[in-house]
Amino acid sequence: MSECSRRVPVVALRGMAVLPGMLIHFDVNRKMSIDAIENAMENDQLVLLLTQRDSDIEDPGQDDLFQIGTIAEVKQIIKLPGNVIRVLVSGTERAQLENLIEEQPFLLGEIGLFKDSGEQHISNTEKKAMLRGLKDILEVYFIENTKISKEVIKQLMKLEDIQELIDQIAINIPLSVEEKQDLIEAVDLIERYQKITVILTEEIDILRIKKDLQNKIKEKVDKNQKEYLLREQLKVIREELGESNAQTDADNYLEAAKDLIATDEVKEKIIKEIERFKNLSGNSSESSVARGYIETLLSLPWDKAGIDKTDINNAEKILNQDHYGLLKVKTRILEFLSVRILTKKGDSPILCLVGPPGTGKTSIARSVAKALNKEYVRISLGGVRDEAEIRGHRRTYIGALPGRIVSSLKSAGVKNPLILLDEIDKVSSDYKGDTSAALLEVLDAEQNNKFVDHYIEIPVDLSEVLFIATANSVQSIPRPLLDRMELIEVTSYTENEKRHIAKEHLIAKQLSKNGLSRKQLSISDKALSRIITGYTKEAGVRNLERKIGEICRKAAKEIIMDGSVKININDKNLTKYLGNEKYTFQMAGTRDEIGIVRGLAWTSVGGDTLQIEVNVMPGKGKFELTGQLGDVMKESARAGISYIRSVSKDYGIKDDYFENHDIHIHIPEGAVPKDGPSAGITMATAMLSAIVEKPVRADVAMTGEITLRGRVLPIGGLKEKILAAKAAKIKLVLVPNQNKKDIEELSEEILDGITINFVSSMEEVLQLALAGGVIPLQK
Repeated sequence: MSECSRRVPVVALRGMAVLPGMLIHFDVNRKMSIDAIENAMENDQLVLLLTQRDSDIEDPGQDDLFQIGTIAEVKQIIKLPGNVIRVLVSGTERAQLENLIEEQPFLLGEIGLFKDSGEQHISNTEKKAMLRGLKDILEVYFIENTKISKEVIKQLMKLEDIQELIDQIAINIPLSVEEKQDLIEAVDLIERYQKITVILTEEIDILRIKKDLQNKIKEKVDKNQKEYLLREQLKVIREELGESNAQTDADNYLEAAKDLIATDEVKEKIIKEIERFKNLSGNSSESSVARGYIETLLSLPWDKAGIDKTDINNAEKILNQDHYGLLKVKTRILEFLSVRILTKKGDSPILCLVGPPGTGKTSIARSVAKALNKEYVRISLGGVRDEAEIRGHRRTYIGALPGRIVSSLKSAGVKNPLILLDEIDKVSSDYKGDTSAALLEVLDAEQNNKFVDHYIEIPVDLSEVLFIATANSVQSIPRPLLDRMELIEVTSYTENEKRHIAKEHLIAKQLSKNGLSRKQLSISDKALSRIITGYTKEAGVRNLERKIGEICRKAAKEIIMDGSVKININDKNLTKYLGNEKYTFQMAGTRDEIGIVRGLAWTSVGGDTLQIEVNVMPGKGKFELTGQLGDVMKESARAGISYIRSVSKDYGIKDDYFENHDIHIHIPEGAVPKDGPSAGITMATAMLSAIVEKPVRADVAMTGEITLRGRVLPIGGLKEKILAAKAAKIKLVLVPNQNKKDIEELSEEILDGITINFVSSMEEVLQLALAGGVIPLQK
């Protein structure tokens, strides 16, 4: 026990303990502690540092303090703002508080010093044994705890005094306040030695367990993935404690896969991907790719089908409600539905609606989906160049996605929707692949039950999908692709059909769109006809709808601003709303002229008439073509002049005529490009008329391709050309004999008021077209 007693100021420490031999600084802010330190500085600079049992007590008494602490010498005092001083102290020796003499203005205690720590009862041999044993434990500790600096290790291992070594170990290794206090209270050297060895041994065991946990985790994850490492630490700790983990995304995927309506082969593939996903690192890029792939597979309608309507009368009613005319299209759809009712399934055809813009191809597909109660998905193929847009990207690429076909099935939610392939003639190809070639498998009824998307990699059944394609022209569609589709021609509308469509559909649609009713705005039949002929020039009704919409907007403004009750649009006030007429047809001439012939042409917006003019003048045999003619049309003109030269003797044309005369062919509207072979007989007739100076009938128009021998070959776009002739008040139209079948398909409405003559040779053309006919001079 203590050998001597003395009085020293006492400083109560909160949350810390100071050992003998420790040099440490700490902040003091309690007045009683500051006064104690200042009193010590006035005397011998010694204070007794005692640790509080409860650090929350502000004014501790003797019972609130541990009774054994450390005598420390105050080395330095620094005053800080806020009545705080920073004290640097050096622990010297253990001491016991025997009695607390004063508590105000600071703690003053009577203490006893420990001069005999039991060291004199221990032999040198025992001390050496204790020293070596402690150093052996220290070496193991330093191996497990790599955070201790090498300098500290060297200093500790050099110490040869067992008591100093124990104190320095307690100072330099991380210990809790309670452990430090235990060592302070262990006055006897043997007891202190036992306590420090127990502490070191426990620390070694803790470090080894921690290292073992970390090694288990490092086998699974990259050490740089901090977030994942923390998650795995939690997982291992829960496994050690026997706790179960929360349900993961993989478990949710497995449940969804079990509920999926699909074949066993598809489910097996999805489950295999989910098991692979379980073993991936949560933060790796491969994990996000696998997650997206699995979610795509689970969202596809593998064997989920919609229920189609089989009421053919209802289907016919819907088609008639939504569209006027289009008898061929409606008939083909009703035929398809009839076969489906009889066979209970039936192969879904691939229909291709071909026709000029604005004729209702896209809206037909929407009406078909409505009539059959099918999910409707539209895929716009205009300008698609990349094959991956159809077949999807390989999963190895960053940002890979399934193709448009599979994406359409995903959005439809059933495996038997109606998919509209809009503008299929506008697809193109580049270095990334041929898009039209990728569509071959999609549109082949014999192959599309096993369509493979590069992203999905599992065969997808497209055999129950009803594909409808639209195109403005079949000329740019590759032949193999065209062969897989059933073509249905959606031809130009007649003026009467346009009038019916406007009255039954377009006017009501635009009135509703612009917030008007039939009581507020009406458009007369004469005004409607004038809009069709004078303000639009098209095969369909798209621009017609725009013009009706323009009238509705101006009427709405007039109703709001002027307070009009009702506005009636007629042919007299139409210019007020639409301005002057924009289009005029070249009407049939009033007199027969030499070298001027009316031809018929097909354009993307319907039919039109071409007035071909030929001038013959003295020259050196020059043959000139103007009016932005394409290569095919130029070749037709050369074929025509070659034919005329071959039969020149029959028409009394001198042998040197073509060497001494220049021939100039011109087609007006020179800014508009023109091409095609159908003006061949027209140009030949105009040239012969100019050469023999025989006028051509003003009420005649013609179309047909010419050969070198004067034969007349068939052409296309006949309906549009006949409509153009009718609009121009032409009485007689010359048509190739081989086009007779096309004329027979036209309605009486189109042919009413026009005489059709079929021709097979230029001789027949000239007899009918030239005024009074031409009888060859020689045969």
